[in-house]
Amino acid sequence: MRGLHADTGYLLYRLGLRSGQLFNTFLQGSGLRLRHYAVLRFLAASEGALQRELSARLGYDPSAIVGLVDDLEKLGFAERRPSPDDRRSRIVVLTEAGRAFLRDTDTAGLQVTNELLAPLGPADRETLHGLLLRLAGEGLG
Repeated sequence: MRGLHADTGYLLYRLGLRSGQLFNTFLQGSGLRLRHYAVLRFLAASEGALQRELSARLGYDPSAIVGLVDDLEKLGFAERRPSPDDRRSRIVVLTEAGRAFLRDTDTAGLQVTNELLAPLGPADRETLHGLLLRLAGEGLG
């Protein structure tokens, strides 16, 4: 194997792009993008987060986080609240409408994954997932 396909990093990059394209196509009707979805998923796994924490954990520029949270607030999927630890800070929390949106996207997310991983059987998918978890470690939030 020669050329770009010999480079594992490049293949991961291309698969990430393809996955993002598939998911963004699904999200198109909602007006959201994969970056919004990532914020919602992070918030669903937490009791809320400071915007700077979202930026650090998701790897997005702080100014991008402000815009993403603004968009999610306009849709009623997230809201900013005073932080219980520091009244000068505000945390972003997922609303019930945001939770409902995520529940509604679970099936579509599975369809995207199934389309992307169609060439792999169940055992290979499990192996790939385990390897990706090991590679990601704490680096991907």
